[in-house]
Amino acid sequence: MTDPKIIVELVGYMGSALVVVSMLMTSVKKLRVVNSVGSIIFTVYALIIHSYPTALMNLCIVIINIRQLIRLSQKERHFQLVKVKAGEGMMGYLLDHYYSDISKFFPELAIDLAVDCDQAYVVTCDTTPAGILLGNEIDDGVIMLLIDYATPAYRDTSVGKFLYKHLPDYGINTLIFSSRSVGHEEYMKQMGFVKEEIGFVKKLPQ
Repeated sequence: MTDPKIIVELVGYMGSALVVVSMLMTSVKKLRVVNSVGSIIFTVYALIIHSYPTALMNLCIVIINIRQLIRLSQKERHFQLVKVKAGEGMMGYLLDHYYSDISKFFPELAIDLAVDCDQAYVVTCDTTPAGILLGNEIDDGVIMLLIDYATPAYRDTSVGKFLYKHLPDYGINTLIFSSRSVGHEEYMKQMGFVKEEIGFVKKLPQ
């Protein structure tokens, strides 16, 4: 039979581990959610061992996280879509700055192919770069994608939803993604891409 003290200690370690893991997250929302879960578990642990100051501190952290999550959900984001040249200015800087992170999702990407794209767009949020789209027009309004990337702080589908809503303003009606992408397939399914022989295809609303 497992010693109850060991179970209590494991609860404490679990709460501590979640709090530590939350600090490694780049998404503010995910950080606060995971941190809250860890703090709740640690509050329970503190109450069990009668460490009431520790329990009170963690309970306050949970309340603060919840308030901040509510503020984040209510805060209006002002996105803007800007068409740029692939190898110049802001796009060149973003490709260089986020290259190691982009490579995790698009390992087959050759940077020289990216800078030669004829379709390049940057999504900004309150003037902060939030997303990148690069591709080539293979038919009228049809774009073969090389990169559809959101910066770490904006990986909650909001960038994609805005992007796909406003690309038709630039005459784009279809997006195709045929390359392999680590961890990107689930996102494309979530955003309405359909798997076809040519790759993942999304028809944009006109």
